[in-house]
Amino acid sequence: MLRAGVLALGVFTAGCGGADDGSTTEPLVADQVKASPTSPADPSAATRARVELSETRIGRVLVGEGGRTLYLFEKDRNGKSSCSDACARAWPPYVTDGEPEAGKGVKADLLGTTERDDGTTQVTYDRHPLYYFAKDTAAGEVKGHDADGFGADWYALTADGKQARD
Repeated sequence: MLRAGVLALGVFTAGCGGADDGSTTEPLVADQVKASPTSPADPSAATRARVELSETRIGRVLVGEGGRTLYLFEKDRNGKSSCSDACARAWPPYVTDGEPEAGKGVKADLLGTTERDDGTTQVTYDRHPLYYFAKDTAAGEVKGHDADGFGADWYALTADGKQARD
């Protein structure tokens, strides 16, 4: 019985890491991933999201809470997120309580929302659901840009809703 519990714990722990798909980012384990202030483990703690532009090493890109870079996931289709569970721990969705606000330089008509499978409301830009990258811990970091993980590529976005070029 103890042996089965240890085996199950090993399987669970292995399942909590990042994608094992040739990703260009380091694998993430559950204790390395921190929830972002607007992507909490408790969806009731969500606040009204604001999207702004900020200068990074790859140019001006969309940012959310605390100046943290926002990303699109190429696997998402028709404005719906395809990132949940381990993916959402590594790439926390940018959630909101209400309509998101556009900061200076952000095109308000490109902002929107989509309902996630868990019932939370995720911010979209030009119909792309937006995410943080758990390893971006400070304003202006773009560690997740041009990363391959969870079956597709991740990119920071420009004010036009296009992939940033570095």
